Amino acid sequence: MRRTVAVLTGLCLIVVAAGCERGQPSSTPSASSERPAPGDHQLTLKHNGLDRGYLLHAPPGYDPSRAPALVIALHFYPGSGYLVRDLAGLEARGDRDNVLVAYPDGLDGGYNALSCCGNADDVGFLNALTDHLVQTWRADPNRVFLTGISNGGDMSFRAAVEATGRYAAIGVVSGGYSGALTTDESYVPKSPVSVITFIGAQDEYAPKFQAGIKTWQQRLRCTPASKASGVPRVTRTEARCADGSEVSVYTIADMGHSWPGATSGQLAAPAAGVTATDLIWDFFASHPRRA
Repeated sequence: MRRTVAVLTGLCLIVVAAGCERGQPSSTPSASSERPAPGDHQLTLKHNGLDRGYLLHAPPGYDPSRAPALVIALHFYPGSGYLVRDLAGLEARGDRDNVLVAYPDGLDGGYNALSCCGNADDVGFLNALTDHLVQTWRADPNRVFLTGISNGGDMSFRAAVEATGRYAAIGVVSGGYSGALTTDESYVPKSPVSVITFIGAQDEYAPKFQAGIKTWQQRLRCTPASKASGVPRVTRTEARCADGSEVSVYTIADMGHSWPGATSGQLAAPAAGVTATDLIWDFFASHPRRA
């Protein structure tokens, strides 16, 4: 089922024409020169014959010799990297902590995630993008993280399972582990991937999200325990899993399909009581990939 977000009047989506290439996947950087440096960079990576666009933000103190962490942020449907950038506000913390932040565009405004959208090889694209940023921008391969909302949250779960060993942790906002692929009990990460997720109890998809994270924890033999959130009408559980990963779940009683604590952009929920961006950053900082 598609979780479609209405586009506000006057807002343009940055999308790439959809396509499907047969044969073996291949990925190469764009022909234009790419010089790692601080600032915003609008770039492309050719994957399966398609030019896949993404925005990359490098902090003012970017220094490749310091092996910065990398966060890849995935948008809702229909959306673009620019829209999730406006919503999530990731760069203030990234600038402070020497973190690269990448915002890839899905084809036709979406990613081929667990419930929708399209048939592009988006896991392959994210793998290629990660490898490129590790090799060219010298991102630390042990501190590569995915975050996303809605369709982008679903895509984070899919990549966590299928891109073995690439992502240390994922941050999922108003997204879930559900769909045909997840009916297979073996469809779980083969190496530890920690998860922090935010679910609005007023979201029409909340029951699906709750069931999905429960299934994830059961399959990975996690042991959830309630923790104080410190915020009225926000519940929190923490779980340690048998593979060493951890799962942190925030359920926000008065929130719908939104990004908690966001102050601008579509799907912002400034009065949610918690700020997902800050909690995701802290979670990622404490969950590098296990050697």
